[in-house]
Amino acid sequence: MQPGRYHYRPRVRWVASPPPGAVPPRRAKPAERYTGPPAYPVAPRWGFPNLTWREPTLVPGTPSSYPPPVQRVRLLSRNAVTILWFLAGLALIGAVAEFWRYVLLVISRDAALSSGVVAMSDALEIVSSLLTAVFGVLALASTLWWLVITRQAAADESGHEPPRATSQVLVGVLVPGLNLVMAGSILAELEHAVLRRSPSQRPRPSRLVLAWWAAWVLNAMLMILVLVWRFRGGVQAQADGVFLSGLLDTSAALLAVLTAVVVHRLTSLLAPVSLDRLRVRRVVAVKGAPAPRLRPVRPTTSR
Repeated sequence: MQPGRYHYRPRVRWVASPPPGAVPPRRAKPAERYTGPPAYPVAPRWGFPNLTWREPTLVPGTPSSYPPPVQRVRLLSRNAVTILWFLAGLALIGAVAEFWRYVLLVISRDAALSSGVVAMSDALEIVSSLLTAVFGVLALASTLWWLVITRQAAADESGHEPPRATSQVLVGVLVPGLNLVMAGSILAELEHAVLRRSPSQRPRPSRLVLAWWAAWVLNAMLMILVLVWRFRGGVQAQADGVFLSGLLDTSAALLAVLTAVVVHRLTSLLAPVSLDRLRVRRVVAVKGAPAPRLRPVRPTTSR
């Protein structure tokens, strides 16, 4: 290499390949003959679940797997109606216990009472009062849950926003004094939305809603009267308190029955198809579909 001159080296890529015949060819694998369906030494544990065909309720691929409000309304109404009927029965038992105690108080003015009868009356009153209070809280919670979901479902079906926010509904139902006016108005608005009437029209409650509203106000007034009457002294005031407690339990039973009827009616209007009445679907005929591919001929050597 001389100074001042560039030395050019050509770029050459050497590739080595075996000569023909150096590597033996691969043996062709003969096609396996059909020997019948596969056999298992034990019963296989895989398979499809033992379920009938069900109509899909969700769109595959959506981020949320929670059912829509319309499908939840019927389940919530079923739970609420069941609890309300239990509450009505317990309230009637409590009313019978209160009236029985009032009769015993009247009889005790002129004659002595048996200790067993008095103990039975006290036990019936205490047990019915406790169970009525527990089921009353459960009925209130389940009915409020149904009310919130039904308002959303009715808004989705009608395509309009609910007239009130959920917080306003809870305040209007739970705040004492305010709920005497707002509860019936909220229920009338829900009925207006379930019937798919125009939102520009003023809600006109039906007779059932008006009857429920009257029972709601009557029950609240009797509750206030019983609480006030408890602070009065004297034997006659205590006897009157027992009689008023019987009236309060009777009004509570009436309110529970009317609430169950209202919940069932609004649910039937919003979701008229009952899941219990649906029969198992089966294919009767296929029209307009392309002919299916026929299965190939079965080999004579197959078992």
